[in-house]
Amino acid sequence: MSDTIALDGAPVLKPREFEQISKLAYDHFGLDLRNGKQGLIAARLGKKLRELGLKSFQHYYDYVQADTTGAALATMVDFLTTNHTSFFREPRHFDFLRETIFPTLRDRAHIHIWSAACSSGEEPYSIAMSLLEESREDALAKVRIKATDISTRVLERAKRGIYPAERFTGIPTPLLQRYLLKGQKQSADTFRFKGEVRAMIDFAHLNLMGTLPEGYRCSVIFCRNIMIYFDKPTQQDLVRRLAQHLEPGGHLLIGHSESLNSIAHEFEYVSPATYRLPGGPRIPPTRSRPGTTTGRP
Repeated sequence: MSDTIALDGAPVLKPREFEQISKLAYDHFGLDLRNGKQGLIAARLGKKLRELGLKSFQHYYDYVQADTTGAALATMVDFLTTNHTSFFREPRHFDFLRETIFPTLRDRAHIHIWSAACSSGEEPYSIAMSLLEESREDALAKVRIKATDISTRVLERAKRGIYPAERFTGIPTPLLQRYLLKGQKQSADTFRFKGEVRAMIDFAHLNLMGTLPEGYRCSVIFCRNIMIYFDKPTQQDLVRRLAQHLEPGGHLLIGHSESLNSIAHEFEYVSPATYRLPGGPRIPPTRSRPGTTTGRP
C-alpha cells in the first residue's frame, strides 16, 4: 500500500497535513480540532477531496489557501462542523423565553433577539413561533430576530424557510397550521413558513471569530451547541464579546451540554444553560404553565 493512499483509495491524512488543516480551522474559525480529531478531518474532508479530484490533503490545503474569495475556506468549515439541529431543540429555553423573558419586554417598541449560530434556521423559526404563541400582535409588530451562521449553504436553506415534513414530527398540527403552508403537488412532502413569520427574521453570514455586528444590542442571545467546538480561551473570548452586545439584564442561552463554569465571565447563573447579564430589572421566577410551546410535557 502507498504511504499516501488507503486501501479504499482515499488519501491518508499525514501528521503535517493534519497540523496545517487544524491550524487553519483554529486561526480562522476558532475550531479546536487538535486533539484526537484526525479521523474526523480525514473522513469529512476526504469526501471533498474526491469531489475535487485532489490526490492528497496537502493539495486540498494548498487549494483552500490559494482561493482568495474565501469560498473554499467556508466550504471547509462547513464539512468539519455538524449542522444537526431541530425545531424546539432543548425546549425549556423556548418556554423560558415565552413565559419569563418576553412578558417583561412587551411594553417596548422594539425587541431584539439574536440567534448567533442558527444553522439551517430551525432555532430562529422556533423563537418566532414561541413568541407568536404568546402574543401574535406584539411579536409581529416588535420582534426582530437576527439569525447568523458561518455556513452560507445552510443560510440559503434557512432563508427559503422550506423543510421536509418529517422535520416537524411531534409538533402539534394546530401550530403547523398557524405558521406554515403545506406544499402542493411535487412539494407535497414539505412545509414552508408563512411570509409573516419569515419577515420576523434577518438571516446573515457571520463568523463569530470575526467582528461582531457593530452597534447591535439585544435582549437575548441564543448561542447554543457551538462552543463545544472551541477551546477554553476561545470560549472565554467569545462570551466576553457576546456580553458587549447584550443590554443590562439580558440573557445568554447556551447548549445544555455546555457550561460557563470553567471560564471567567460576568454573567449570573439563572438555570442550566441560562445566564443573565447583571443590571436591568430583575425577572421574577415563574412556574411553567401547563403545556409548552411545542405541546410536549
